[in-house]
Amino acid sequence: MPEEGPAPRGKAVDDLLPALFEHAAAGMYAVDGEGLVIACNPWAERVLGYQPGGLIGLDAHLVLHPVRGDMPSGLSAQQPVQSVVAEGRRVSGDHGVLLRADGTALAVWWTAAPLPRGDHQAPGAVVVFHDTHAERARSERRSDRYAHSELAREQAEYDLAEASWLSELTLALVSTLEAEEGLARLVRLLVPRLADAAMIDLIVDRGRVRRTAWSHHDPDQVPAAVLEADPPGYGESSTAALAQVLRGGPTQQLTGPFDPQDAPPTAAVDALGRATTAMLAGLEAVQALIVPLRLRTSTFGALTLTRGAAGPPFNDADRVLAEEVARRTALGLDNARLHAQQADIAATLQRALLTDLPPVETLELAAHYQPAERTAEVGGDWYDAFRLPGGDLALVVGDVTGHDIQAAARMSELRNMLRALAVDRPEEGPGSILQRLDTAQAHLQLADSATAVLARLHAREDGTWRLSWSTAGHPPPLLVTEDGTARYLTEAHAMLIGLRPHLSRPTATIELPPGATVLLYTDGLIESRTQDMDTGMTRLRQHTAAQRAEPLDRLCVGLARTLGDTRDDITLIAARIPPSS
Repeated sequence: MPEEGPAPRGKAVDDLLPALFEHAAAGMYAVDGEGLVIACNPWAERVLGYQPGGLIGLDAHLVLHPVRGDMPSGLSAQQPVQSVVAEGRRVSGDHGVLLRADGTALAVWWTAAPLPRGDHQAPGAVVVFHDTHAERARSERRSDRYAHSELAREQAEYDLAEASWLSELTLALVSTLEAEEGLARLVRLLVPRLADAAMIDLIVDRGRVRRTAWSHHDPDQVPAAVLEADPPGYGESSTAALAQVLRGGPTQQLTGPFDPQDAPPTAAVDALGRATTAMLAGLEAVQALIVPLRLRTSTFGALTLTRGAAGPPFNDADRVLAEEVARRTALGLDNARLHAQQADIAATLQRALLTDLPPVETLELAAHYQPAERTAEVGGDWYDAFRLPGGDLALVVGDVTGHDIQAAARMSELRNMLRALAVDRPEEGPGSILQRLDTAQAHLQLADSATAVLARLHAREDGTWRLSWSTAGHPPPLLVTEDGTARYLTEAHAMLIGLRPHLSRPTATIELPPGATVLLYTDGLIESRTQDMDTGMTRLRQHTAAQRAEPLDRLCVGLARTLGDTRDDITLIAARIPPSS
């Protein structure tokens, strides 16, 4: 049997299509590849003000689509047919504009699609549009109850979406104590939700500004220097919009086009105004909002938002939303500033609790303390170095449980008690001194839980050195020789301070070769959430051996920065025996 082809469409269907075109309650017109109108329906002719057949043959690009200079306020220029014909794709929009026969603008919702093409048929497109105002009027004629219900639902959905978005912005700010990291997250959320580009400039000193964060919806089209360049300084006489905001003024709204060559005379002598105009021109902005980042009477900087020609101008709702974003940003900056101040006070107090190193001419001595980056409290880490009667040098590193002012106070008490006990009986070994500290802690409640390592360096008359030490629940000292051999001094290890005050503590002794380095440290250097203590000790041994030729102060700083856990305090003290002559 022969294959059956598609069923014939029939005369009824052929008659139906022209009828739909004639009577559709929407404007329709078709253009060829040159943009000439080849067909239109009565609805389009009526709403655009043309006589029947009056649109046929006219160039749609010239008579229907306004250029930018003809645009009425609040409407965006659209030329959908050109893009459809050129690229063969479907486009649509809800803020389009068509020109009526009398030259007035008609706001429309529109859809444009390419016409089907045969083998020899030129490209073309069909445009379907609705009169925005007519649609709105028809919507308003619905029953009040239904209209109110719909409006209430839409408003609720809008409010919920906006609240969720603002919550996301707030979370981006408060989820980090690093101000610049939070601002970088913020501007990425602002684009393209609220603007085509967003920038945050912070005041770093009186009259000086630094561009801290920026984002653009299409960064490949914008020179990096436009976004990354710091704004120039400004003075009290600067008339630039950004300067007015930074000096305490309200939000500034600017309307383009922005051209540095057309800047007003006041901006010609104002570096900040000239730079702002150049930046907006580089971003191809036609609208800009400059919003103060202000909390109470403190202005931290400004948030600049821009929109290009394709976007609608900023309205009152956009301005209110931008100012709410700026308020939350200022609150986040204020919290970050307060945390930084507290962290600085804590670090200063912690360093004040640590003793200065004694002057030592016979060997090299260095210490380093690095506070945790994300805390604003003093901790229980300490180091100490002091001369004993008779000339020996005592080295101590300890750690009291806790990370608050109580831990710091107990650390200070424990350190001072250990120093007093060592100086009182210099003839005793480190183990005996730590045992007496056990007894003192048990009676005086100096600390809930503490670790320490006490080492003693003795110089003989022949120039050789001897090290004796005892460890109380603390990581062992590290010994690195001049030839790069490194090992941990695991002898003389016992439990934490104060657990068993009546048990004796061991003391170990070794001879130190010339050029040897002894390193005492706290567990922040070898233990973290990402590695166990064994791995950390291996890395410390390898790095110290590799950097053994570095001056001790540089060695200590380098080890802390390279190996340390930034969530914990890090304390190191090191002594180096003179090399062989």
